[in-house]
Amino acid sequence: MKIIKANDGPLTNFELLDYLRSRGASKEVAVTVTPSEYKVFEYLVETAACDQTRERVTDFVQKVKTYNLAKAEVLNIINIRPPLPVGIFTIVENCDTRLGEAAAEELAEMVSETLPPPPAQPEIQDADQPEGAIADGDPQPIADPDGEAAKAGAGGAVDGGDDMVEDGNLGDAS
Repeated sequence: MKIIKANDGPLTNFELLDYLRSRGASKEVAVTVTPSEYKVFEYLVETAACDQTRERVTDFVQKVKTYNLAKAEVLNIINIRPPLPVGIFTIVENCDTRLGEAAAEELAEMVSETLPPPPAQPEIQDADQPEGAIADGDPQPIADPDGEAAKAGAGGAVDGGDDMVEDGNLGDAS
């Protein structure tokens, strides 16, 4: 890879994906890019960057200028695409004093309206769960080292140990 302009600045995920596509990277063909570039391409096509356009990114950058955000904050918002104010609070330094809750909500709404959502991800079956098990189903009892399930009694006692907790008294045997 030839460096055209050193230290020109950080790139958004969209710009990097656009660059890799211009080099010929695609899901079918990886011979025109290095293996590391292809790994980055594989990752980026699974993020919101794959559906972003230069116009949408430019439009978003213009809209957020009124919030006086740092370039790194704008870059992270574009890359991460937080759809909720809590995501904005994690990206913008001192968000509560610089923006406030109302502005963070406006910014999150602007993200949802301007930047496309990430592509839908197929649900992944947990390797520890048996096939057909529901991830959000009823909790299963936890097995102790002897293979028996630990059960909490009605009085708050936990079976299977010398340090029993009964009736809210922590380790008090008296």
